[in-house]
Amino acid sequence: MPFSPYASDDVKENEYLALEDFLHTMADGLWRTFWHRKVPLPYFVSCPRYPGSKFYTVEKAISRGRLGGLCGAALISKARGNRQIHWNEVVELALFRPDITMGNEFGFSSATICEALFYGVHLLLSRTLSKSHAVTSDSVFLLVLDSKFGGVIKLSGDLGKLEPNLSNPYESMVVWLKCHAEVSVSQVDCIWNKLGNANWGDLGTLQLLLATYYSFVQRNGPPRKSIVSLASNHSFRLQKRMMECRFFENENENENALVPFQQAGHQHGEINELDHYINSSPRKQATHLQLKQADILLLEDQQQGQKSFQIQESLRGGIPCSYTAVDLEYPNELLSLYVGAHPSRLEPSWEDMSLWHSVQRQTKVLNIFKHQDISIKHLPEMVASGRILHPGPCKKQTPGGRCDHPWCGTPILVTYPIGDPLSSIVTRDGSFSSEEALRCFRDCLAALNNAKMAGVQHGDICPENVIRVVNKSRIAGSFLYILISWGRAVLEDKDSPALNLQFSSAHALQHGKLCPSSDAESLIYLLHFLCGGTTKELDSIESALQWRQRCWTKRVVQQRLGDVSPLLKAFTDYVDGLCGTPYPVDYDIWLKRLDRAVDGSADKGKQLNQVLSLKEDVAECSGTSMDGNS
Repeated sequence: MPFSPYASDDVKENEYLALEDFLHTMADGLWRTFWHRKVPLPYFVSCPRYPGSKFYTVEKAISRGRLGGLCGAALISKARGNRQIHWNEVVELALFRPDITMGNEFGFSSATICEALFYGVHLLLSRTLSKSHAVTSDSVFLLVLDSKFGGVIKLSGDLGKLEPNLSNPYESMVVWLKCHAEVSVSQVDCIWNKLGNANWGDLGTLQLLLATYYSFVQRNGPPRKSIVSLASNHSFRLQKRMMECRFFENENENENALVPFQQAGHQHGEINELDHYINSSPRKQATHLQLKQADILLLEDQQQGQKSFQIQESLRGGIPCSYTAVDLEYPNELLSLYVGAHPSRLEPSWEDMSLWHSVQRQTKVLNIFKHQDISIKHLPEMVASGRILHPGPCKKQTPGGRCDHPWCGTPILVTYPIGDPLSSIVTRDGSFSSEEALRCFRDCLAALNNAKMAGVQHGDICPENVIRVVNKSRIAGSFLYILISWGRAVLEDKDSPALNLQFSSAHALQHGKLCPSSDAESLIYLLHFLCGGTTKELDSIESALQWRQRCWTKRVVQQRLGDVSPLLKAFTDYVDGLCGTPYPVDYDIWLKRLDRAVDGSADKGKQLNQVLSLKEDVAECSGTSMDGNS
């Protein structure tokens, strides 16, 4: 981006070329990172002059002398090929102006905001009147930039509430903006430095990236890789860089010597120890435990002794440091292997602390299930747990202590079975059928009921934490659903659950704690997702709570699940009366109903009778649980 206090035609040409390059770089990077690395970007950059005008490339606008009339640049969908561009195909619009603040110290000028809203309304109207319905969201993101600064303006609202006034359409639109629209304005931050380079790591550029990301979600649906998993991988990459270049104090000279890290080779599936010799003194270089296919991991289990596992591949679902592995003594069964963080990494790294806590908490919960003889039909089974045995001599002083080896004391958990997470199944096969939705609901409810007997709540129910496996005890083609990832389970009041904007209960989002019906509420959101229900893009806890309030008030969830099964609708109504209260969920009565619906579905008469008598049971269990206050 040119940085010049003097306006000229040459400078303006360079500014628009830089803007075009900036938008394309953002879009291409996001697409390849989150959606498809090998599929070409389905968007291109083109520039409009005003609402309803034709679109031009920067080169064509320069050649035709229309550069001065351009209002900015837009990302356009390639769905229509080379035909004339329509405004409903605009994925995102970036307004470009000489000065977006106009002397305002606190952000955008009022004129800039008004112009952005004008284009935002035009985009919403174009999408609403379009026959393609490629975008179902009722919001639009607008990037607003000049040659130094930039920010984001978001306009959202239901245009169905617009009351057109043909004699004065602008006045009716102003009324709609005041009464029915929601306008969010970000702060204005520096985008380009004085050398013309984008500050990709600064807040201003990051909020432009985030707005573009959500615009892609509106057009393409959820990405293949989540922002959470990318952030976790970023933490590991930072640690790797720190390990590759570490400063050691030179004992002979009063200076620092930069010593590069060299990764030890893995041969025949063994993990070898690497020693560095500096000034004839061996020093071990720390390395994070990131395993590869065919690596052999030796585990010290206090109850079973030493056990060896061979890594197969990383576990699907985006869980960091989780792998599929086989026990070398029984290599026919695939297992899930979770690697915690080394205890020395807990203080400087929040991600490592969370990873360590997740493995330790999950181990504790599965031990509780085992010692209390809880049925594990719909729960993961712990195969082994303990600490990794590192190569070379261990100099720990006590059995529970650790030496200075970078792997010593790292917790390991191995569970069974493995399967496909529901998120992958929905992405591949689409929404669940009525039978599969009921079966998944029954199995998850049975898992929650069994955990409740041990005084445990899951606290992190989402599509990634439910897997589908083949049910070997029944007829071919039937499946079993297992509720996994108990690393954020709640055992007592001081424990905090995971917060998921789409699937956490309203009580968890608002108070950071679970109420007795929180897991059941999360299960309803999961079923809503599995059955094809759409969710408004949620970018904050406040927007997530507002979405939940609208859904329950307008009975959106009940209607969606009622189309699948009356039983699901009845359970949703039942949980609606319990949300946020101290009254527990009566799982037993619903499991009896579900067992009949799932296993005895051939008898249609029984299904009819159970639906007709459903209200009596709901009233009975509600009255019992809540002492008559339903």
